[in-house]
Amino acid sequence: MSNSFLHIYVCLLILITGCSGTRIHQYDAIYSGTPWLDNNGNTVSARGACIVKEGNRYYLFGELKSDEGNDFVGFSCYSSKDLYNWKFEKIALPQQKNGKLGPGRVGERPKVMKCPKTGEFIMYMHVDSTNYKDQYVGYAVSNTIDGEYTFKGALLFEGKPIKKWDLSTYQDTDGSGYVLTHSGNVYKLSDDYKSATKHLLDEPDTMHGEAPAIIKKNGVYFWLTSGLTSWERNDNFYYTATSLAGPWKDQGYFAPEGTLTHNSQTTFVLPIYGSNDTTYLFMGDRWSYPIQHSAATYVWQPLEVNSATLHLPYYEKWNVDLKTGKWANTEITGKTVLANDATIKYSGNWKQETENNINVFRSNTKGDSFSLNFTGSRVVLYGVSQSDGGYAIVTVKDAEGNVVANSTIEMYSKVTNHSPKYVSPMFKKGIYTLELTVLGKHGNWTNKRKDTFGSTDNYISLEKIIVTE
Repeated sequence: MSNSFLHIYVCLLILITGCSGTRIHQYDAIYSGTPWLDNNGNTVSARGACIVKEGNRYYLFGELKSDEGNDFVGFSCYSSKDLYNWKFEKIALPQQKNGKLGPGRVGERPKVMKCPKTGEFIMYMHVDSTNYKDQYVGYAVSNTIDGEYTFKGALLFEGKPIKKWDLSTYQDTDGSGYVLTHSGNVYKLSDDYKSATKHLLDEPDTMHGEAPAIIKKNGVYFWLTSGLTSWERNDNFYYTATSLAGPWKDQGYFAPEGTLTHNSQTTFVLPIYGSNDTTYLFMGDRWSYPIQHSAATYVWQPLEVNSATLHLPYYEKWNVDLKTGKWANTEITGKTVLANDATIKYSGNWKQETENNINVFRSNTKGDSFSLNFTGSRVVLYGVSQSDGGYAIVTVKDAEGNVVANSTIEMYSKVTNHSPKYVSPMFKKGIYTLELTVLGKHGNWTNKRKDTFGSTDNYISLEKIIVTE
């Protein structure tokens, strides 16, 4: 994909996911598992991400995905003052004209750190071929956090590329920088962060996992990692140590077993330091291959960190006070409209079923739809994700019929999950119409061993709708 074609591609994404009409892009909390819209009305696309605080803003870097495959199209950069509402800054590292991050290549898991010695911002990433047989850790450099990063090629250790894939970074309290990769590898970085000087840890047998992340509290390091199930979710686990060089102790799962880490895969943990406390923001990806741009979502939750244990709860809505560092669980409130309410207009082959003693309406037929006219400022749609779930389009229109919000959602999950699937931004209070249309599609994929993952059907369900008046 050339740079000119990439520009056209991004413009098309804006046209596809953007919306006309007057709207207020405002979120009042962190909502997991639902599409987020940025300041332009486009889906926030930052998979495999990290967050860096610079000044009074938080910068989110991640994979800018397409809905057509897994080829690298660029790394995105967003900024926020509250961690709820995100402004699209730019494509921080676009697809290159040729070479290792050129057309037909893979670029994943960008992680950014500010080098204390030089003041530069260094971005690290997994570089690979589309068949995942030409991997190494790459890096790029920018003088400003929100600038365009210049790709420098492979990060070298002893003069050779580090041929690893899933990666993350960690900056210790003394300013030392580290790159960590799958299967328990830690490389200490040089003073300028542009090469590796020591292979500090190599534990492929005892720390066999991917998607790593590290935090430290009270002298204890916590290593979070995922099992090897491709884009499928699994029960992520963690290790602890008092030194990055180990020994590391296996501590088991950090989310309730069987929840598959609340249907997510770890990518980063952001400590939010405040005057009274520290919130550890767990950042997880809820992948949605192949519609990774439009339908993949995020699971961000407050990670509870004790002396040597972790626990990841799940809240539909929660807030964090960036000044004090304290977080709080809050409820989604408003007028509740159940799925069997007469004000919801169904079209097509919807069937009423009971799931966990809850009545839901389900359909797997392409083009089936439902709509609800409502008066208010926000709408929340609850559904049931199951192993036979598929994709749908959700649209909100104003009284004149203008589209004010538009998102693709997915209701696939290996384990049954009742939760919000769509949370609209806050609008100016008025009359609106919520519409959902079944796409008649579902996601499937295979890993390197040709194991098949994903949904078995195209079902979409509705449990209830909550309207904020």
